[in-house]
Amino acid sequence: MNMEKKTKKTAKVRQIDCKLITTTVKKLFIEANTSLGKDVIEALRKSLPQEESATGKEVLVKIMENADIACRSKMPMCQDTGLAVVFLEIGQDVHIVGGNLREAIDEGVRQAYAEGYLRKSVCDPLTRKNTQDNTPAIIHVDIVAGNRLKIIAMPKGGGSENMSAAKMLTPAAGSDGIKKFVLETVEQAGANPCPPIMVGVGIGGSLEEACILAKKALLRPVGEANSKDERLVQMEKELYTGINDLGIGPGGLGGRVTTLAVNAEMMPCHIASLPVAVNIQCHVARHKEVIL
Repeated sequence: MNMEKKTKKTAKVRQIDCKLITTTVKKLFIEANTSLGKDVIEALRKSLPQEESATGKEVLVKIMENADIACRSKMPMCQDTGLAVVFLEIGQDVHIVGGNLREAIDEGVRQAYAEGYLRKSVCDPLTRKNTQDNTPAIIHVDIVAGNRLKIIAMPKGGGSENMSAAKMLTPAAGSDGIKKFVLETVEQAGANPCPPIMVGVGIGGSLEEACILAKKALLRPVGEANSKDERLVQMEKELYTGINDLGIGPGGLGGRVTTLAVNAEMMPCHIASLPVAVNIQCHVARHKEVIL
C-alpha cells in the first residue's frame, strides 16, 4: 500500500532539460521583438476612429505600418530591444535537469540578442560598461501546482521603464489617492514613453511586490478587464478615461489616444501601508510565452 502511494507520487515528477529552456528563451525573445501581439494591433486599429487629431491619426497609422514591416521582415520593431525580463511559473513537480536554470535562461537571452541582431542594452550601473550580451536577465519566479513550466519573455524598453514610479501612500489616501498618483505619473511622463502607452498598476503587498504586480499587469491582453475584483474594473475604466483626457496623444503630439489600456492588479498589504506602483509600457508592448 505504502509503495503504491510512493510510486504514484513519484510518477508525477517531470524532468525538463536546460537545453530546451535555452532554445525556448531564445525563440521567445526574438519573436517578442519582431512580432507585435494581435491584441495590441487590434487595439491600435480600434483607436483610429477615436483619435480626433489628424497628426495623431497619422502617428497611429505609422505605428501599425512599422509593426507590419517588422513582422514580415523579422526585424525589431524598435531600436531599443529591451532589458530581458523573464516570468517563470514552475510546477512543483518539475525537475530541472542538465544544468543551472539561471544559466540556461541567460544563455537563451545571449543567443537571442546575438542571432536576432538585437541591441544589447545592459550595462554596469556605475561604470556604464556594456555586458556585451544583454545579460543578466531579470527573472521572477512563481511556484505553482503541476508539472509544467511556463516561460514569459518580456523585453522592456528603457524609455517607458524610466517613466515608471512607485510610492508608499498613506492608507487614508484610498482609491482616490491611487488614481491621483497614476494620473500624475502619466502626465509627468508626457511624450517620453512613446504613447499610446499601456499602464500597469500594482496595488498592495510590499514596495517590491507592488512593482512586480504592476509589471505583471502589463502581461494581460489589451482590453481584457480584471476578472478578480469589480473595484479594479471600475478603477481601470476611470483611469483609462482620465489618462486619455490628458491630451498627450499619439507620439506625445496631442490627441485623444494616450493609452490603449490600463491594467490593475491588487493584493493585501500591511495595515500601515498602501503601496502603489505604475509600470508604463510603450506601444511596442512586447511579450511572448510558452508552456513546456
